[in-house]
Parts: sequence; C-alpha cells; structure tokens
Amino acid sequence: MAFKRHQTSRWARPFVNAIFLQCVAVSASHAVELNDITPTDIDDSELTKLNLDSYTSDDKDGLDLYLDVTLNGASAGLTHFYYRDDQLWASTAILQQLGFILPSDTTEAILLNSLPDLNIDYDARQQTVSLIAPLSMLNLDTTVRSTRTNKRPQPISSSGMLLNYNIYGTQTQNSAKNLSAYTEVRAFNTLGVLSSTALTTANRPADNSTHDNSNWDSRNMRLDTSWSQSFPDKLITVRAGDIITGALSWTRPTRLGGLQIGTNFALQPYRSTTPLPSFFGTATLPSAVELYVNGLKQYSGDVPAGPFELNTAPSFSGAGTAQLVVTDVLGQSTTLNFSLYDAHRLLQPGLSDWSIELGAVRENYGIHSFDYGSAVAASGTWRYGVNDRFTAETHAEVTNGLSNAGVGGTWLLGRSGGILFASLAGSESQGQDGIQYSTNYSWNNSRFNIGINAMGTIDDYRDVGTQYGSAPARRSEQISTGYSTQSLGRFGVSYNQVAQAEHETTQFASTYWSKSFGRRLSLSANYNHDINDSANNSASLSASLSLERNISLSNSVQHTDNSTVFSSDVSRPAPNAGGIGWRAQARHSLEGSTERKNNTDGLAELNYLGRYGQVRAGISNNNGDYASYANATGAVVTMGGGLFAARQINSGFAVVSTNGIADIPVSLQNSPIGTTNSQGLLLVTPLNAYQENKIGIDPMQLSADLRIDKVNINATPTELAGILVDFDITPVRSASVVLVDNNDQPLPLGSQVRQLSNKDVPTTVVGFDGEVYLDTLDKHNVLEITTPSNDICTVSFDYSKQGDEIPLIGPFICQKVQS
Repeated sequence: MAFKRHQTSRWARPFVNAIFLQCVAVSASHAVELNDITPTDIDDSELTKLNLDSYTSDDKDGLDLYLDVTLNGASAGLTHFYYRDDQLWASTAILQQLGFILPSDTTEAILLNSLPDLNIDYDARQQTVSLIAPLSMLNLDTTVRSTRTNKRPQPISSSGMLLNYNIYGTQTQNSAKNLSAYTEVRAFNTLGVLSSTALTTANRPADNSTHDNSNWDSRNMRLDTSWSQSFPDKLITVRAGDIITGALSWTRPTRLGGLQIGTNFALQPYRSTTPLPSFFGTATLPSAVELYVNGLKQYSGDVPAGPFELNTAPSFSGAGTAQLVVTDVLGQSTTLNFSLYDAHRLLQPGLSDWSIELGAVRENYGIHSFDYGSAVAASGTWRYGVNDRFTAETHAEVTNGLSNAGVGGTWLLGRSGGILFASLAGSESQGQDGIQYSTNYSWNNSRFNIGINAMGTIDDYRDVGTQYGSAPARRSEQISTGYSTQSLGRFGVSYNQVAQAEHETTQFASTYWSKSFGRRLSLSANYNHDINDSANNSASLSASLSLERNISLSNSVQHTDNSTVFSSDVSRPAPNAGGIGWRAQARHSLEGSTERKNNTDGLAELNYLGRYGQVRAGISNNNGDYASYANATGAVVTMGGGLFAARQINSGFAVVSTNGIADIPVSLQNSPIGTTNSQGLLLVTPLNAYQENKIGIDPMQLSADLRIDKVNINATPTELAGILVDFDITPVRSASVVLVDNNDQPLPLGSQVRQLSNKDVPTTVVGFDGEVYLDTLDKHNVLEITTPSNDICTVSFDYSKQGDEIPLIGPFICQKVQS
C-alpha cells in the first residue's frame, strides 16, 4: 500500500495550517462548480450524501476535506474525507458510493491506508486525490462495447407495375423453329406485391417433316401467382396463392396453393440472427482495446477501468482464434486468447424462425396451369435458439390419411468442437408407420474441413410429397474431407451412397485437387469412381487463364471408358456498366469404340448488355448440324407517371423525379447512374430491399437558375417493389439588378428593396454599385426602394431568360415617389 503526498517546504507549514480552513472552503466551492458529476444545484439529499452540510471546526473525526477524486483513472467527483493524524479517512457509506466492496456492518470511518493494495496520491495544493485500487476491491459496472448494428430504416412502397421478360428462339438448318418466353407481371403498392409468372412456348416442325409445317404448335402455362405483404417491424411475411412450404435439412418442401405466414429475416438485413461471440476482460486503468480474429483486426476502441464486454459480429466461418489486446494508460499491454467457432446454423438465444402453411398440393407443375390436389394439406416449421450453443427445431405435416412430425437440434460442441445435428421424425399413413432419422457433423477452419451426413428411413415413412410423387430415399450417407495448403493447393476426397426404394444402391467416390498460380492461372483435377459400375468412371483436368481486357481462356480434357473429350472456351463478358461481350467454344470427342464416330462441336456467340436489357445471338454446330439462336431479356416499368425500359428487375428499384426538369444527373451510392428524361424521371435499379440506398444529385452540376431543397435521399424500397424519390427542383427567375437614381448614381448601400409584384418575398438590400440580387422575379416586376435617408422610389422592368447563367440587368432608374 502506498500513500503519496506532495511535499511542501518547512517554513510554509504554519502558514498553511493557519489558512487551511479558508482554502478548503474556497476550493470546495470552486470544486463544486467545476465538478463534472455533482451538479451546481445540489439538493438536500445530495448534500446529506456528501456531508457538505455537517462541517464543524471541532469535529472529533478530524478536519473535513472535500476532494476531487480520481478512481483508477476515472473521475469520481467531489467526495467527503477526514484528515486526521496526517492520514485520509472516509466513512463506509462514502467508500461504498465510490465502488469499494466493504462489509455492510462497518460503521466507523476507515483509514484509507488500512485498505490492502490501495495506492493513494493526495495533492493538498490542488485538493485532489488519486486512488488506484485492485479490481477485486471494487464493484464496478461492466462496460459494453459493441460493433453490432441493427439499423431499421422505414421502407416505403409506391404504386406501379412491371413486366420482366426472357425470350429465347432457335432455328435449325432444316428450318425447325422454337420460341419460348418466360414472363413475370408484377403489381405493387402499400398493400403488398401481386406477382404472376408464365411460360409460353411455340414450335414449328422442320421442312422435311410429315406434319403441316405452316402452323405453329403453341402452349401457354401459368406457373406461379401469389400476393405477399411484409411487416418489417415484426419480421413477418404473409403470402397467398402459389407457395412453397417451409423446410429444414431433413424435410422436403412442397408446392401448395393456399396461405403462408412466417418469419422473414430478410426484412431486417442489418440484423444478425446467429449467436455472436462476446469477449470479456478487465482493465485496472482506462485502456485501449484491440480485437484480432485469425490475425485480422476487427475492432479498436477505449474502455474505462473495470470489467468490460466486447460484442462483435464474426467475419469468418468455422474454427478460429481471437486475441484481445488491452493496453492501459501507462503503456502496459495484456493479451487474452480465445478459441472460436462460428456456426451459421444456430439462432441467437430467444430468437424464433417459423412458418405455417395451409392449402392444396400443386400437381404437374410446369405442365398444367391449374392442377391442385383435392385434399387440404397443412404444414408447420419452427426453429428456436435455446442458448448460444443449441438451437431446437420441429416440423409437422398433415393431410387426408397422413400425419408426419419430427424434432431436431443443432449443437455447437465446445468452443471449437464443430457442429453436430440430429433429427428424428415419424409418420402414420393409412395404418402404416415409419421413421426417418438424420445426423450430420461438420468442422472446418481456414485449412481443414470434414463433413459426415447420414439420413435414412425405417418401415413405411411418408410425407405429404409422397402422396403425389416419389418417396424419400431409403438410405443416404456422405462423408467428405478437404485440406488446403498455400504451396500445394487444395485437396479433397468424398464418398457417397444412396439407396432408393426398389432400386440398386448407388455408390461412388471422388477426389479433387486445385491450385492457383498467381491471380491469372488456375489448375484443377478431378476423378470420379463408380464402385458398382467402372464404366461410369471419369477423370478430368482443366486450366483457366485470365488475360488482359477481361478475357478468360479455359481448356479441359475429360476421359471416360467410352470417350475422351477435349474442349476450349474463350470469352469476354459484357461489362456490367454496358457494352459488348463475346464467346467462342470448340469441343472434340474421340470415341473409344468403332460403333461411335468422333465428332466436333462448337459455337460462336455475341452479346450486348445495355441500359434497357440484354440481347445475345449465336450459332452452334453439333457434329455438322448447325443451329442459330437468339435471346433477349429485360423489363418494362410503369410508375410515377412514366414508362421505362430496363434490365430485368429482381429486387427493389426507384423512380427519381426532379419535378419535370430534364437532363439532371443522378448518382447511386455516389456513382453516376444516369440523367432524367424529358419528363424529369429516371429509373434507378437495382436497389437493396429494406436497406438504405443513397440517391443523390450534385448541385454543382445544376444550372444557376435551378433551386433544390435536398441533394441526397436515402431510398428504402420493399422487396420486389419500387419507391418514388422526389427531388424538389424548381426553376427560378434570378438576376442581379443594377439600380440608379435620376443622376445615374448607384442607389446607396443598404437601401431596402421590396417587390411590389410579389409581396410574399422578404425584403432585401442594395449592395455595392447599386446591385441587388433577386431570385423570385416575375415576367414583369415592380420594386419599391427605401434609402437610408427614408427616400422612396420605384422601378419597373421586364425579365427574360438569358441562358443558364444569372444575368446582370440594368441599370434601371428608380423614380422618386413624391411625398
């Protein structure tokens, strides 16, 4: 224990004792005014706590001191002490208020020097005391620092419609033709999104066909029609129409026509749903904290003395290590090591993920437009985060003559033991019972990974999908492992076994290797072995090379028991900003038997990606048979009073309005995106749904006669819908007007100018050389000017636009008004 007191000279001691009480009183009053914690308007209860109202000069406890306290580097405010026998004393209540842990039955004043390992630095001149105590002696609140964000911007949906289309056509050398068109019609407003998809096909036979080749055989099939409405604050989406049931890793989704309601985490994209690691530590003094995960800095910040908790979102997958470096104000560093395992399959404690569906099973999807089963089916799925290391889940299905239910769970095995999953389900169908089991284990880090999976059924296990299709696999097992090295590349092996009912068990094993040589060249090799039939074995070797100007070249050779295939592909994709791309491919096959001939295939393709969609066309050759093809994709949008052509829209978007002003440049996330059309409108796509998308206008690019109220707007559209973004840009009639008197002299500086033709405009003043700036002029204007000598004169003039710059007009003679 140390008690440090700043020394004073011997001759000053009597003088200090003589005036000490006065100094204490004065310094205490100033300390109260400057103290950051104790307010200046202290009430009686606070005075009682500090004993500021109980001072007497003959107090037997000694001299009362009111010192500015610093505890472990943090200001604790003005505090009452006793000074007796050249030592500092304090009451139990005062020390407990400071955070010291003391027995509750202690009532006497405590000598600070009697507290073990307490360092005391008392400055009599400054009336301050600095205390440094072990954390075991203090009861301090835990400081929480978090890098987690959960922004919840308010999404908005405007009214509009769009059409997505994908049209594809082919023609063979004997004039056989085929056309297909996939379309999606979508309407949206504040009540939700209504969407319908369809597939239209048309075929015309070849010229040598026995059929009548003058007619087209066409079909039109409806695929999915649904309405959906989301509630972001509650993370719930309601969908009616054609739906797909919620599914887990051990269940099969089913297409229904009906109603679905359930959790949708995409409604809050800034929110993390998996358990996030927390790091705990203590700091005796105010310290700087740095967090490193797998050697990469994830966080840096400051913490006060005491225990602290650091919450951070992980940026890795699988097993990893973390180091927490704590550096105090004295420069002393302490490193804490943690083992981690990030598991995306887990839910945060208390978080639920659920869905409920009710409807009729969809049959012959893609073949018939309206084909639903007669029986009603119901389905329910629920996942729940029990704690940071366990998430439970359950699923149930019921329909006419069948019921099915099961439970499962995902465990995080220790801090770095990997993920274990298991499930068990049972079914009853027309008096036949069955069981399905599944289990899975996975572990990975930056170099090694392993995965083991098994699923099977016992007796007659059935689900809703079985009533209208095939039964689940009788048995299925997979095991895979891989290892990555910097010098030799990545290696991996796997084994798979699948047994279907009344079919032979399929068993095959595979191995692979891949390595990158710099940023341009990569090689890979793969071997597949069919354990039951060696004729299906195959081996392949491929190489990929990135060239200048975004050109890529790939070559491969694949060998089976029956053939060896050589292929080469060179391509340049169209730039995302728009432009031309191309592709050329050649393929040659050497057959291993005399019954089959060697053949050569190839294709050449040209594509263009523009602002209004993408088109591509090409010609292909398959062993001497030529065919040509063409494809076009895009979208048409009507919204905000405009009609727009665009690339396909599969997310949110916006229509920017500039109040009818054309040719206004617009940016998205500070990157130029386009200019408004003649109606002052621009379609901006794509935008991230339920996230802030910064749309802006550079005011420096606007002409001088335009006024804008906002230069940036954060647009937050809903999913698959659009939002109308209004920039209130208004043209103004502005000019610098030169005003003179009857003697052609500029009107006096500071003269008051009032627009009689527009009385709502505030009064302005005349500047140097008789100039006054006005930005609310009419075609004909009348001004009234009051000079500093209270003379009044008027002037009238007409305004005409003179380009985009602010004109200087005049001089105009101000006619004096006779009083």
